[in-house]
Amino acid sequence: MPPAYKLCAQEVEYYKCPAEMYNGELIASLWLQEVFIYPPLVFTNDKQRGEYPRLVRDVKKAMPYAQDVSKMIIETYEYMGTLPDEKAKKKHLETVQKYVMETYKPRMKKLTKNQGKILVKLIDRQCNVSTYEIVKSLVGSFKAGVYNAFAGIFGNSLKQEYDPEGRDRMIERIVIQIQQGTL
Repeated sequence: MPPAYKLCAQEVEYYKCPAEMYNGELIASLWLQEVFIYPPLVFTNDKQRGEYPRLVRDVKKAMPYAQDVSKMIIETYEYMGTLPDEKAKKKHLETVQKYVMETYKPRMKKLTKNQGKILVKLIDRQCNVSTYEIVKSLVGSFKAGVYNAFAGIFGNSLKQEYDPEGRDRMIERIVIQIQQGTL
């Protein structure tokens, strides 16, 4: 065998998985991820055909932000559960708010209007809580109302809920296809 085909022990990876006996045979027992198969898209006109790639682009741009926000919220609330009193919790929320503004505000300004709308929907999808409620818990109800009014100027609403079965079904399809690696 030529040297290029020799395998070193450290190059070979072994995976252990549970196995079960079935009719005297040892069979690997694995849980596979659910796979969604969608029918091909049918566009009724050229306008729809042109909007779809833009929607894919916008979802791909907004999705990492929604995932980051979701992780941060979970971590924040888990950590706050370990804090002894309200004063420490309030101080931690102020620290988180400052971090969020410093980290995400410059990047969020670069999002288009449509990407911002999709981001609000994806945050609701990831967290099962409206963006308004998240902002309200971080900065208070007055500032959350101001932010919602400001979003309203641009045709968005922080109180908007995600509807995967209705008006947001194309976004849901794109998100699932991205997660599966088929898009």
